[in-house]
Amino acid sequence: MIESLQQAIAPVNNALDKEIWAKLNDKTKPPGSLGRLEDLAFQIARVQQSLTPSLKKPVVVVFAGDHGIAASGLINPFPQEVTYQMVMNFVNAGAAINAMSRVAAMQITVVDAGVNHTFDPGLPLVHAKMGQGTKDYRHEPAMSLETCQQAVQKGADIVSDMVEKGSNVIGFGEMGIGNTSSASLIMSSLCDLPLSECVGKGTGAIGGLFEQKLRTLQEVQQFHNLPAGTAPDRILATFGGFEIAEMVGGMLAAASKRCLILVDGFISSAAFMIAKALQPLVQDYAIFTHQSEERGHVKALSY
Repeated sequence: MIESLQQAIAPVNNALDKEIWAKLNDKTKPPGSLGRLEDLAFQIARVQQSLTPSLKKPVVVVFAGDHGIAASGLINPFPQEVTYQMVMNFVNAGAAINAMSRVAAMQITVVDAGVNHTFDPGLPLVHAKMGQGTKDYRHEPAMSLETCQQAVQKGADIVSDMVEKGSNVIGFGEMGIGNTSSASLIMSSLCDLPLSECVGKGTGAIGGLFEQKLRTLQEVQQFHNLPAGTAPDRILATFGGFEIAEMVGGMLAAASKRCLILVDGFISSAAFMIAKALQPLVQDYAIFTHQSEERGHVKALSY
């Protein structure tokens, strides 16, 4: 399943590079005076292989899932139920991402990838649940490798359907109490960095709770003892969440369809790191939309 996604991503053709820059520099402005906007315009034109690129039906996909370790209270100040509550907030258009998306004229799609709650089938969300949250990775892998691969494929199917309906800009967001911990473990494994450089406060793990979070995740890492060079999907299955796995598949599918990928925040960046480890060509299609205060995010973006 994952192999077909990897093989479907083509390198971005550079045949139009000179023409794209010529058109940008022919505008009534000093060359380069619009800074980052010009780099973005170049990337978009290059991805679309067009001198008249257009952004069609942009959508933000918010993948939500719960994490077994969150129920322990060792890594997060909020109960696991907050994941469900925030999903309902998204569905009812009450969250910050709803307000920002309205300003940007972007649609929001909320995906239940594995929230520990049974939602009403009639709610306006995508029902793509892989389970009632992952296993507690203090004691066993978060999910089996087979389940992980199925989640990746499910995310790919969701995004492919959006592209079929005309979207060529896909933003990736997430919700899941405890998922900064998963992202930190993934990042540490892929970047070969100590957890102390990857773990941050998340949504409020400060003081003694932060020290407990770091110590707990170091014990988790030692328990699994993944060797250097472990396959990316094995890392994802060991430490990831269903929402992270589905984001990985969605990102790979978006790139395979020559869509722009908007990567939002630390957890989405960790998902992207898995996608890039599986297929380095995916980076040509990605735009990183902000740098958060989470400790590992700066290093993740640098990576």
